[in-house]
Amino acid sequence: MSEAPSLVLLSAGLDSAVNFLIALERGGVEVAVTVDYGQRAAARESEKAGALCRLYGVRHMVLEASWLGALSGDALTTSQTRMPEVEPDTLEDAARAKESMRAVWVPNRNGLLANMGACVAEALGLKWVIMGLNAEEGSTFPDNTAGFVREVNRALGYSTLSRVRLRSFTLSWDKMEILREAIARELDFRNVWSCYNGEELMCGCCESCARLLAAAETLRCSSRMEGLFQRGP
Repeated sequence: MSEAPSLVLLSAGLDSAVNFLIALERGGVEVAVTVDYGQRAAARESEKAGALCRLYGVRHMVLEASWLGALSGDALTTSQTRMPEVEPDTLEDAARAKESMRAVWVPNRNGLLANMGACVAEALGLKWVIMGLNAEEGSTFPDNTAGFVREVNRALGYSTLSRVRLRSFTLSWDKMEILREAIARELDFRNVWSCYNGEELMCGCCESCARLLAAAETLRCSSRMEGLFQRGP
């Protein structure tokens, strides 16, 4: 479907990293964009995304939007707000998942990222903006769903003259499927940052870490993650 060079929104999380690798094969990646919206992990995300881009010879841009985090007051962007800790075996608890989602919800974050990506894509003559979305988180986060992509594309039909389009190669996949693809494509997990916190190592206890660790345990590949977490394999 995407056979022209694209722009990838690259946070260096597992989802965006796998989409980046797939996009490289589906027409290539003209530029990868990391957005600093004031998240705790902004520096680590930019560092890891930059490393991935250097490894594959792709231009990397870091765009500033930290005003969003300054306004939001959520746990993802505000160190004074407690970050929920999640155990991998509680991820199927719908009530706890909803509570965790509300704690880390950044107002219209994915909408902002998609539109910032579309601005750059249209300016550079690119048709596709690629975002790392997945069905597992889509069950809790509405901006990880097919409906979100559909409605963003509806709006982009009006807001971009070149009709830039948003897509995600992993939209219908769960975390285990994405991890399996990462392994098949020989992704170096030292260049991945799937953590809501921004310390030297991934924390191993936020929801994002818990989902990665749960997938790794299911696939019996936890050894690939050794040395990457404060708490975990």
